[in-house]
Amino acid sequence: MLKARQRLDKYRVVRRLAKGGFAEVYEAQDTVEGIRVALKVPHRHLVTKATLEDFRREVRLTARLDHPGIVPVKTAGFIDGHFVIVQPLGDRTLAERMERAVALRTALDWSQQLLEALSYAHQERVIHCDVKPDNLLLFNDRLRLTDFGISKVAQRTLAAGGTGTVGYIAPEQAMGKPSLRSDVFSAGLVIWRLLTRRLPEWPYRAPLPGADRLRRLHPELAALLERTLSVNERQRPRDATALLMAFRKLRPRILGDDSRRKTLRQRNGSQAPGKRADWKAIRHTQFRRDFGKTLGPFGECGRCHGPVSEAMTTCPWCGNDRKRHRGAVDCPAQCPRCRRGVKLDWPSCAWCHGAAIGPLSTRSFTDRRYTGHCAHCRGDLMPFSRYCPWCRRKVQRRWLLTGSKAKCPRCSWGVAGGFWAHCAWCGRDLEARRTRGR
Repeated sequence: MLKARQRLDKYRVVRRLAKGGFAEVYEAQDTVEGIRVALKVPHRHLVTKATLEDFRREVRLTARLDHPGIVPVKTAGFIDGHFVIVQPLGDRTLAERMERAVALRTALDWSQQLLEALSYAHQERVIHCDVKPDNLLLFNDRLRLTDFGISKVAQRTLAAGGTGTVGYIAPEQAMGKPSLRSDVFSAGLVIWRLLTRRLPEWPYRAPLPGADRLRRLHPELAALLERTLSVNERQRPRDATALLMAFRKLRPRILGDDSRRKTLRQRNGSQAPGKRADWKAIRHTQFRRDFGKTLGPFGECGRCHGPVSEAMTTCPWCGNDRKRHRGAVDCPAQCPRCRRGVKLDWPSCAWCHGAAIGPLSTRSFTDRRYTGHCAHCRGDLMPFSRYCPWCRRKVQRRWLLTGSKAKCPRCSWGVAGGFWAHCAWCGRDLEARRTRGR
């Protein structure tokens, strides 16, 4: 066991984070780069010539996985006589976070992020083989899947030694026949536990624990996850991509049903608040219908629960400041400063002009949402972006809102006339101006 303040080359051990049947995990300080990292140190008696060859093969196989939802292996090799695997350090594991209740929207966000990472790996024909909460790390509330390749080597090594537990492993994988559908089964168990706080166990017979709660949430979601957890692997979605597509279709309906349930609870509580909540719900629904294609996908304001998009810097319903976005994004990565979505080939954030963030990939990506060009570098721009992600200059274009002719009197950007009380882009009080006009 390594000790606190012990040095391994440029790494200084801070503390031990976990101990498992295959390895011990430590938090360490990279004294050269000045960052915290995670050191995974397999037990000495498990590090054999065959195991090392397995590691080399798996690291080469997974090195090509370039996705913000997958934690990369920084280095893997011998340091001062210890075989050490170095990875970025997360805030905590999903297993630790699930000891407390998780809000529905957050659970859906994390479920989608898990499926997006797994879908990318499956498209590259890579199987994880050990999807479970302990292998899911949170980085500023962004979920990332770790231990690609390492999990497979660990499972083979422990199985050869006659140890190990079934946990989140699919039945056919426990019999030595893993497939893409095995990862789907494991991801289904994680999502089931996130949404119900119950973990089904072998022999996985219906009704599974928590099924009633899931059906109340949304019957189609319950049916999808029950199919995902079928013992017969042929009845499951063929891979994580198929499961992700089905989940994305259901997600807006789940959140819509949850909003309606909240409205009904408010209405049943007292008559007057119920009428106000119902009026607001109708207004918000009409706004989503009129401007969903232009501004969607929508989240909720943390103060008034009105629909807001990630590009907005102010809640247009109550004027709440939105310097930091909370909720799902429509891009594969997030800006560490404002938490809005960024594309993998952007050098900087298009929304907050934060510090340089990338590029996070060497590839170039097109996007149907690009509708403008920077006046300085001719780089592609998304609607309502405030800064060019390529040259970091402020966008001079006055973005208009399709479906509304109204403009903010201060910034001249388009506003939803008849709906908003504040400009979503500069925070101007629009209600006060209309009152003075009367």
